[in-house]
Order: sequence, then structure tokens, then C-alpha cells
Amino acid sequence: MSNTLPPPPTLKALLAEGPVALFLDFDGTLIEIAPSPDAIKVPVSLTHTLLALDRSLHGRLALVSGRAVEDLGRHLGELAIAVAGSHGADRRLSNRSPLGKPPEPLPNAARRALAAFAAAEEFPLEAKPHGAALHFRGRPELEVRGARFAQKLAREHALLIKRGKAVVELVRPGADKGAAVRAFMSVAPFREGRPVFVGDDVTDEDGFLAAHELGGFGIAVGERSSQEANFALADTAAVHAWLHL
Repeated sequence: MSNTLPPPPTLKALLAEGPVALFLDFDGTLIEIAPSPDAIKVPVSLTHTLLALDRSLHGRLALVSGRAVEDLGRHLGELAIAVAGSHGADRRLSNRSPLGKPPEPLPNAARRALAAFAAAEEFPLEAKPHGAALHFRGRPELEVRGARFAQKLAREHALLIKRGKAVVELVRPGADKGAAVRAFMSVAPFREGRPVFVGDDVTDEDGFLAAHELGGFGIAVGERSSQEANFALADTAAVHAWLHL
């Protein structure tokens, strides 16, 4: 891998030093990236192993994903662990009660414009409750046109752009994985732990930074270089091994 960061200490070694609050990205971290969001392959055992991991961490485990919370639920079932969807904007505690202000959907005018653009350009569009994403994994030549149009809409509607692996997404201001980490770390049982964020994409940099600022660190996954992570793991298999999943 091109990332020259060292491997992290083992989770067992970290726990021997004190409580750990663990934040995990989903796509590209726990499961392999797929050609489309619906094409992912989720092991049947993943739900049970995540629940076991949460118990071992005494409730200090949260999934922090670009996917909507409801979408994660379709793939994992109703997990009784903390989760932040929509790039951290929609935060739920393990009992599914909201943490903070519920996020807003995109303005209707922005949604209509994005849908029309996607149809005209034959651009795969993923509509989300709190955002919308243009995917170009199968057609990389669409990237420049998609990014330009997204930037135009962002300016017109005071939105933010999230870039990821072959995707450009529009979200409301405040959709930030770092903000999700800070929110969870302000409440029990997370606040007693040392935050560790594990993720594979550029949107996870905010989570790495927040973890570092709160006394923990980030772990970058895959070949992408990272500005904010302290350690690296090669791929999803290495993440599972590190977590003992």
C-alpha cells in the first residue's frame, strides 16, 4: 500500500491501557466497496460480531457512515449500537433515540435539478433522506461534469459537497463525521473512552481529526494517503483481523 503510516497497536493493547471509544466507517472499512451502493456483500455474521464487539467495549462502539441510518439497517438489521448516518448528520444512540438536532433533507428545488441532470447525463443518482450522490465508478469520464454541476447547486442552495471514491454528494451544512465523533464523545458511555476512528475515504479525515483532538487517533484503511490519521491498515480484511471479527 502507498500509505506509509505504521500499523496501529492491537485493540487488546489499547484496551489494556484504558477504555476505548471506537468509531467505524462502513463501506470500504467493514465491507468491500461495490460497483453500486446496493451491490455490497454483507456477511451474515457481521451483525452478531458487531454486537459482540459493542459488548466488549461496554457500549462504546458507533458506526459512522455516509449511508443513511435506514440504509444501514436494511443491510445489518436493527443493530442495538450507536450509529451516525448521512456523513454524521443523523446521529442515534444505541436505543435509537436521536443525539442532537435531526437533519434536514435537501431543498426540493435542488433535488429536482439534480434528478434532471442525472437523467439527462445518464448519471447514476443515489437519493438519500438527507442528501443525494452522483456515482461515476462505472463511468469515470462523468466525474468532471458531475463535480461542476454539484458545485453549481451547492452555491445556489448553500449546500456542502462531499467527495469520495467515485462519488460526489450534496449535503446540508453540518454533515461532518468529526461532528458526529464530538457529539458521541460528549455523552456516556463514550466520554469515558479514548476515541479511535477507522475509515478508508477522504470524508473520514474529519473523524480522524476529531479523534486526535479528543486524545485519540485515526486509522486509515487502504492505499489512500491520509493527512490526519496516525496509523494504517491495508484493507477490510486487515480491519477485521484488527477487530478480531
